[in-house]
Amino acid sequence: MYLFEGLKAQVSEYLPSDQVDRVAEAFVVANDAHSTQKRSSGEPYITHPVAVASLLADMRLDCETIMAALLHDVIEDTETSQEDLAEQFGSTVASLVEGVSKLDKLQFNSKEEAQAENYRKMIMAMVQDIRVVLIKLADRTHNMRTIEHLRPDKRRRIARETLEIYAPLAHRLGIHDIKNELEHLGFWALYPWRARLLESEVKKARGNRREFTDRVKSEINSRLEGNKISARVLGREKHLHSIYRKMQAKELKFEEVMDIYAFRVIVDSVDTCYRVLGALHNLYKPIETRFKDYIAIPKSNGYQSLHTSLKGPHGVPVEIQIRTEEMDLMADRGVAAHWMYKKTDDSGTTAQVRARKWMQSLLELQQSAGNSFEFIESVKSDLFPEEIYVFSPDGRITELPQGATAVDFAYAVHTDIGNTCIGARVNHRAYSLSKPLETGQTVEIKTAPNSRPNIAWLNFVVTGKARAKIRQYLKSQEADEAQQLGERLLRSALGPVSYDDIPESEFERVLKDTKVASKEELLKQIGLGNLMSIAIAKRLLGELQPLKDENASEKSLSIKGAEGLLVSFAKCCRPIPGDDIIAHVSPGKGLVIHRRECKNVRGHEDDPGRYFPVEWDNKPEAEFISEIRIEIINHQGVLARLTSSIATTGCNIDGLKTEEIDANIYFIDVALTIRNRKHLADVIRHIRKMPDVQRVTRLRK
Repeated sequence: MYLFEGLKAQVSEYLPSDQVDRVAEAFVVANDAHSTQKRSSGEPYITHPVAVASLLADMRLDCETIMAALLHDVIEDTETSQEDLAEQFGSTVASLVEGVSKLDKLQFNSKEEAQAENYRKMIMAMVQDIRVVLIKLADRTHNMRTIEHLRPDKRRRIARETLEIYAPLAHRLGIHDIKNELEHLGFWALYPWRARLLESEVKKARGNRREFTDRVKSEINSRLEGNKISARVLGREKHLHSIYRKMQAKELKFEEVMDIYAFRVIVDSVDTCYRVLGALHNLYKPIETRFKDYIAIPKSNGYQSLHTSLKGPHGVPVEIQIRTEEMDLMADRGVAAHWMYKKTDDSGTTAQVRARKWMQSLLELQQSAGNSFEFIESVKSDLFPEEIYVFSPDGRITELPQGATAVDFAYAVHTDIGNTCIGARVNHRAYSLSKPLETGQTVEIKTAPNSRPNIAWLNFVVTGKARAKIRQYLKSQEADEAQQLGERLLRSALGPVSYDDIPESEFERVLKDTKVASKEELLKQIGLGNLMSIAIAKRLLGELQPLKDENASEKSLSIKGAEGLLVSFAKCCRPIPGDDIIAHVSPGKGLVIHRRECKNVRGHEDDPGRYFPVEWDNKPEAEFISEIRIEIINHQGVLARLTSSIATTGCNIDGLKTEEIDANIYFIDVALTIRNRKHLADVIRHIRKMPDVQRVTRLRK
């Protein structure tokens, strides 16, 4: 129990003793469940759930969240089920733990699909209960703090995922404490060299800036005292990741990012915020276009503040944020501040209200998205919104992300208005539907009852809702047209054989083979391009009458059973003669040949309509590209020796890529032209004989 003492002291500060006992009970169950497990660092596994719970206790979260944090890996990593937890700790705790658990019991075709499906599950669980994501963010924060114990490739993958999904999620919910820490740790893990370089530059710049910062601070303080305003004035330092992002996005030099000085003024009331603004605009000249009032119109994550930019001493730009103590807490804690700031009314804080609104929109997206990838793509585009504010003709404010168009506005008002939109007027003038809107414009949408969304809109809309609704409408419209097109394509692919003469029994056999429900569905899938007409025609005719392509070249094909079809070889697994292979039927690309063990065709038995049985010809004449990975100690001239060694085996080098994995050990990925598996084995054997080579493997992506 010694591991629990620190957490117990933390929760005892704000939870009643009966709830502290329940948390202790959860600790005992978690400790028993993880008793045999260790973390990558070698510590007992239970240290991780305790650290996660401790992070949440810092935010003063309720007893159920702390219990769920202690138990958050129990369903995923041990034999305990959701039902067991519900019985012992109640359904709320059990559903929180289930919401955080990954979907490891299901089979997916690829890692990407599994990851997208896991994000989707977490986001939908978050919609039901916001605490799911708070646990997940605390979990990720502690994992990032201890990331140095993982393999470099895993470290990079987790860091990239943190910067792409979790930091933006924390930002969207207004939890800037966690967002800043995740960005900082993610940046160091993904780009250690860049982070080290930036940090040393920031340290150098900091020394030169102190005198100027102190001067501005004292001038602001004395001006506020003169106006009898009591306030805290703080200098703000930009985080490494935000400096890096700004340099990248705006193509600025380090000096250009760092020559802006930032301050924060914290006061007691909203009224005082505006008085401070007046005092500072009298002290230094404001830069006209750089004033933003997020108190009157809060950001989409509930953030509130006055932002102004001034010309300070010697014309140096000074950025100032003015906010109340409550707004400052909200900016750091976002939705989590709700548990610290119990108000008399139960409506929740601004961040909570905004978060609920966002979650409602996520629910709509989930219902209209075709698959996990579509849904996650929409969520990602919603995560980092730089907002604009536009007005409807009756004066209602609508909040849209930067770059939104009149079509986005139409869908934001109502789906039917978006679907029947034919044009827009902005500030009483005709306005292109594809042109981005700007803050402060009044937008009026023209509609016509029989019009329908245009597929070209997908090229310029930016909101997830607009994209999902356009796709949904077009899909429902396409179904009938697709069936007619599918029939025409199949008739054409059957060539001399009449479509009407094919017996129903043959259709039934093919439906069974391809696992398609009905003949209509089969035609629809052909029309939509998900199944290839010539591949289905071959299946329908069986062995009786092979389809011939009159234009096929005389040279022998390397793949049997692919006559008359366009054939290409997958770049993910690079099959060569001798490999066990299967063909993926890809619209527009014909047959794409994969190795059966390739992760991209995993589960091909479950989806036979998209796969085609093929085998190698006995004497393929072509040469094939295969990739190998060589782990080598780096000495002067080692690459030259490696390439000349490869040349003696009768191969050409098609491409070469190096990656440093340690101080003097490199991965070299080489793409070679190979005749067959035996030839590849000879090449690998030959390279292994080189003195500096540690390992040679065939590359699987």
